[in-house]
Amino acid sequence: MAAHSPAAQQAGPRPMLQLEDYSFPRWANALSAHAPKHRYALGIFPTPLHKWHPPGVPDNVEMYIKRDDLSGMQLSGNKVRKLEFLLAEAVAQGHDCVITIGGIQSNHCRATAVAARYLGLDSHLILRASRELADSDPGLTGNLLLARMVGAHIHTVTKEEYTRTGSEALLQQLSEKLRRQGKKPYSIPVGGSNSLGSWGYLEAVRELETQVANMGITDIVLACGSGGTAAGMALGLHLSGLGCKLHAMGVCDDPDYFYNYLGGLLEGMGATQETIGQPQCRHVLTM
Repeated sequence: MAAHSPAAQQAGPRPMLQLEDYSFPRWANALSAHAPKHRYALGIFPTPLHKWHPPGVPDNVEMYIKRDDLSGMQLSGNKVRKLEFLLAEAVAQGHDCVITIGGIQSNHCRATAVAARYLGLDSHLILRASRELADSDPGLTGNLLLARMVGAHIHTVTKEEYTRTGSEALLQQLSEKLRRQGKKPYSIPVGGSNSLGSWGYLEAVRELETQVANMGITDIVLACGSGGTAAGMALGLHLSGLGCKLHAMGVCDDPDYFYNYLGGLLEGMGATQETIGQPQCRHVLTM
């Protein structure tokens, strides 16, 4: 599909919940063979950029926040950008329900349940919890309340079971169970972080191109939990020439894990040393 300019891609308000033809940025031509063809309009983009004045910042440093928490009432947060591509594939392939996995108060799981309901799909959430919560009804609080309000099916596992079995195996087990019941499930990994979902944050770089033009932004800092946001941002920054260093703050695991995992995501997006050189996060710091 032909690439569009940033202005053309963002002209006018998006008709929400509509399937859109996706046109990748011109600077992503090297990825054309792996580029998705469609996405659903689930988020309110572009999200604003606000100046921030936290205490202790040196006088010669300016800080801004990219307000992806304002991407939509029920779908706020960075997961929406990934779900636009993931759910377009789920619908195109004829799936009737989605499965994903996360913590008991996972923002990603809540956003997935809401987005699936908007598109007429059932959702099944595998939620990691303490043994006490997993062995009883985990209740109606926070994201769990919102997920249940949109009809999500809740499947709890203990933290020990999650560690012992692994997220991919748990998704596979539930997927097989649902298929035996006549369902056609679509599995979404932790945080929506696979190669397809990572296109959501390559697209976010196109959004930033217009917003930070002539602002002199030198560094971008983000949290790194499942890797998809960091992968998409790293690749987008490398290809666009925006000139910013990316710093991904790991909230789990270690830098070697993330470098290896992000490498796999980038390869799945068509980004190899042969096609685009050597994109990567400049720094991964664990907290």
